[in-house]
Amino acid sequence: MTRKNYTEEFRRDAVALYRDTAGATVAAIATDLGISHGSLTAWLKNAGVAIRKPRTTPVLGPTGEETPEQEVARLRAALTHVKAEKTKLETERDILRSAAKYFGRREELVTRFQFVADHSDTYPVKRLCQVIDIARSSYYAWINAADKRTARADADAELAAEIRAVHDQDTTCGRPRITAELNDGRPADQPINHKRVARIMRENNIEGLRLRRRHRTTVPEPADTPSQDLVRRDFTATAPNTTYVGDITYLPCGDGAFLYLATVIDCFSRRLVGWSIADHMRTELVENALVAAALTRGSIAGSIFHSDHGSQYTAKDFAALRTTLGVTQSMGAVGTSADNALAESFNATLKRETLQGAPRWESPRAARLAVFRWITRYNTRRRHSYCDYLSPADYESAHAPDNMAQAA
Repeated sequence: MTRKNYTEEFRRDAVALYRDTAGATVAAIATDLGISHGSLTAWLKNAGVAIRKPRTTPVLGPTGEETPEQEVARLRAALTHVKAEKTKLETERDILRSAAKYFGRREELVTRFQFVADHSDTYPVKRLCQVIDIARSSYYAWINAADKRTARADADAELAAEIRAVHDQDTTCGRPRITAELNDGRPADQPINHKRVARIMRENNIEGLRLRRRHRTTVPEPADTPSQDLVRRDFTATAPNTTYVGDITYLPCGDGAFLYLATVIDCFSRRLVGWSIADHMRTELVENALVAAALTRGSIAGSIFHSDHGSQYTAKDFAALRTTLGVTQSMGAVGTSADNALAESFNATLKRETLQGAPRWESPRAARLAVFRWITRYNTRRRHSYCDYLSPADYESAHAPDNMAQAA
C-alpha cells in the first residue's frame, strides 16, 4: 500500500490540535483526522509534546457521589469529545461540499477514485474514502493501475481515429457497420468488440444517422385477377433470383417537384437488382424496373415478385409483362405496409441516408445522381446487417457464387 506523505502544515495542525484539546488522547485525535496512531505519536515526539496518559474511570467519593474535581474532569472529557466530534463533522461537511461541486461539474468524466486523488493534498485519504464510501485498498489499487489506464486511453484514442475515418467516408454508418468495417482484415483472434466501439463513439460524439421515416403514399386499385400473398411476411430466400419484392417511393426535389423510384429487391441478399427513376408513376415505371432486373440476372423466370396493391402493379400491362418474363405475382393485404416491409424499409433507408435530414434535393438531377450513387454503393460496398455485415454483392458471391450474375 502506498505511504501517504502529509504536508508539514498538516502535521503542525495535528500536533496543535492534540496539545490544545484538554483530555484528548492520541487515539481519539488520530481517528478524527483519519491518520494512524503511530504517525501522530511520531509527530508529537518530534515536536517535543508530552503524550498524556489516558484517563481512568474516576473513583467516587465516600458518599458515592462525584467530588467537584471529578465532575470537572468528567465535563472536560465530555467537552473534549464534543469538540473532536465537531471537528470530524466539519471535515466531513467540507469533503461533501467539495464532492457535490466536483461531481456536479464533471459527473460523466470522473470517478470517486479520481475525486480522492484530486483532494488528497487537502484531506487525509482515509477520511476521504470513508466519507464517499469507497475502500482504501480499492483506491490504492486504482492508483497503482495508472500506467495500464494510460495505455488503454492511448489505444482508445487510436481506435477513435480509425472509427472517425470510417465514419467520415459514410456519415450514416452506426456502430454495427463500423464494427464490421474495422474487423474486416483484422486477425480472427483479435476482433474489436462492438461494445467498445459503441463506447468510444459515444465518448467522441460520433453518431450514425438516426431519422424517423416521415410518410409514404400508395394508390391502391383492385386487380382484375387478385393475386395471393405467397410471401406472408417471410422476406427470406434460400437462393438468389427466387423471390423479389418491390415498391414505389417518391423523391422530393426543389420547387415542389417529385421523382419516383420503382425497385426490385432480391430477398436472398437484399440486393437491388432492378430499378427505374422517372417523373411520373405510370405503369411503365414499374415495368422498366422489372425489365432491368431481368437484364441484371439474365432471366428471372420462375421467380416470385411481391408488391402492394398499387395501381401500377395491378395493371393489365404489368401482368402481361410478368407473364412474358415468367414471373409469378404475389401481393399483400390492402393497406398493410407490414406485408411489404422489406421494400418499405429499403425506401426509408435510401432517403434517410441520402437526404440526411434535408427536406428535399435541390433539383431532379441532383436527386437522380444522389440516388444512383447510393444504390451503386449499397449493392457493392455498404455493409448490410442481414448479410452478416457484407455488402449484398459480396454476400451473394460468398453464399451462392454459381448463381451470381454480373451487376448491370
